[in-house]
Amino acid sequence: MQMRWLAVPVLMAIGSAAMAASCPPLLEGQLPKLRAKESIDLCQRFAGKPLVIVNTASFCGFAPQFKGLEALYQRYKDQGLEVIGVPSDDFKQEAKTGEETAKVCYVNYGVTFTMTEPQKVKGPDAVHLFKVLAQQSNAPKWNFYKYVVDRQGKVIADFSSLTKPDSPDLIEAVEKALASKP
Repeated sequence: MQMRWLAVPVLMAIGSAAMAASCPPLLEGQLPKLRAKESIDLCQRFAGKPLVIVNTASFCGFAPQFKGLEALYQRYKDQGLEVIGVPSDDFKQEAKTGEETAKVCYVNYGVTFTMTEPQKVKGPDAVHLFKVLAQQSNAPKWNFYKYVVDRQGKVIADFSSLTKPDSPDLIEAVEKALASKP
């Protein structure tokens, strides 16, 4: 009987080690959630899931794409798609406070997908997530640059700000990511 109780912690430790080993470099680390006291453990929350990652800016002319990104998320979330919005002032168009950013995202555009607090997304000070995205494809050239990532944490396509979330090319990349094996 005592051996069974011993086995549980050992199996849990093995499971945790296997989980850590399966985390792709892209998802290492944490980011603070927008207007929340919690941080998002990227690996724990998103490992094995197809992703659309986009750098956003509240006062950018492309901000109406929030609606399209939300529609994309709603269309595919039941198939496992996650959308991660990372606000940034790297192109000088983000709100000055997280409160303002949250109002634009949640109130003005009805965003329900994951949003982080504003981060650096280009250059040597970029957060780890965007450094890896740039290594695998390109650094964002402007706000609302979109990356489609497969279940293994690999960028399979990236799209400029001009590409709308309902673009056939972006949809095709999302469906390819959804079909990828974990």
